Amino acid sequence: MTQANENENRPPLPPFDLESATKKVRLAEDGWNSRDPVRVSQAYTINSRWRNRAEFINGRDQIVKFLSAKWSDEQEYRLIKELWAFAGNRIAVRFAYESQNADGQWVRSYGNENWEFNELGLMTIRHASINDLLISESQRLFRWPLGRRPDDHPSLSALGL
Repeated sequence: MTQANENENRPPLPPFDLESATKKVRLAEDGWNSRDPVRVSQAYTINSRWRNRAEFINGRDQIVKFLSAKWSDEQEYRLIKELWAFAGNRIAVRFAYESQNADGQWVRSYGNENWEFNELGLMTIRHASINDLLISESQRLFRWPLGRRPDDHPSLSALGL
């Protein structure tokens, strides 16, 4: 099931300009906010390589397994991504997400990702560095209904993050 669509284009395609890189980042954010591991995995090549914190993940099947476990542990997950830089077939983003762990503790996770894409717009490499901050419920900033972030919700920069 995760092997499908390997030869389909995933626009926008590289080389990226400001508009296409910004759109690619928002599409990635929307996918992750769906919390659908199979849907998210379709944005990556079959043999995509990840470094996520200290975990090394290879291929769509491992991506689905990783994301399934992640979203099982991280309840009420809401993510904002923001373009940091781009050149050719690479994009760098910064992000923050809020979630609630099994103990009911709220966490805001901050990070940076480096992405590399093939000519079809599928991500071949993802490197993510992430730090977690325990927050109280009253410190939460990401309060939209689960799913896609509304277009009028403030960005990371607008929130001062």
